[in-house]
Amino acid sequence: MPDNEKATPQALEQELLQSSSPLIFISHDSRDAELAEAFSKLLRSVSAGLLKSFRSSDKKGTEGIEYGDDWYKRLMLNLDSASDVVCLFTERSLERPWILYEAGVAKGKLNTPVLGIALGVPLSKVGNGPFYQFQNCDDNEESLIGLVKQLTRRIPSLEPDNDVVRLQVQGFKSTAEGILSSLAEPGSETEQEPPSVDATAKLLEEFKVMFREMPLRIENMLDDNRGVDRRRTKRRFHPRLFKKMMHCDEMGRGEPLEILVFASLVHDDAPWLYEIAMEAFRALTSGTQRAVKHVMQSINELRDLPMRSHMFQELVDCEEMHMLIMEGPKMLDRMVTRCLERRGL
Repeated sequence: MPDNEKATPQALEQELLQSSSPLIFISHDSRDAELAEAFSKLLRSVSAGLLKSFRSSDKKGTEGIEYGDDWYKRLMLNLDSASDVVCLFTERSLERPWILYEAGVAKGKLNTPVLGIALGVPLSKVGNGPFYQFQNCDDNEESLIGLVKQLTRRIPSLEPDNDVVRLQVQGFKSTAEGILSSLAEPGSETEQEPPSVDATAKLLEEFKVMFREMPLRIENMLDDNRGVDRRRTKRRFHPRLFKKMMHCDEMGRGEPLEILVFASLVHDDAPWLYEIAMEAFRALTSGTQRAVKHVMQSINELRDLPMRSHMFQELVDCEEMHMLIMEGPKMLDRMVTRCLERRGL
């Protein structure tokens, strides 16, 4: 196929099916590392070690990120090479942004099949959230067997014995249930989501975090300016790139994927803008019209806040940061509006 021709989803699927070395990218919350390890072991067991997987939390073997590696680059390389992405949905991972980002890049940019497993949470909770568009299954035995067989078909001529698959799946279920039950015990270290607070209080908390981290940020920016090669490894995205992203046809089909990408890019430099962008993403994917209206009001308040508060002037350390503070909320507002228009709302 010529390089300038775009492969169809059917052609990509056929190419993956014929691949002799498929790679399963296990997307999970870092606190669910034990579950990811158990699922990786399940894949190795049913495929006699032929089905390879990648999980960023692996610190024992070769499936993770080695010390000293550029973790983001390594993560994206494996995501780009993956034949499938399997998301492990738990109470701790459903509301975290990073698993959303990995699934969004895999599906929206790479057209990689994304499959989800609801572990210890109802399948309906996954289906009603931002992951509704992916192929998800419950953690019951038959569903897991079907998922495992689907993944093993990535390897030509591999036909695992049904009894062996069932036995290995039962072992995985037992391990997963033990891990999840230990997390539910009183006194276990489970991170609870903070209660909902009004937008003003949330902004103030984000400002406190920014002021605590400001010395480190200044040091990092000085390091960035000491050499072109180092700046490439710590690249800051210029706000003008967001405007170009808004005109990308592949990201504007009524799905708010562009908002998800926007949120990930401003996470470090403008965490308050990141929080509102994630609220907008959740409202557009699984929220009500009232939730969308509330988000739009928050965005409008954020657009006016730099004019009313002199504190923002203290946060500006360069032209890029000034443009992000002034133009970021406006661009987010246009992204939300464009998504609603393409849905006919």
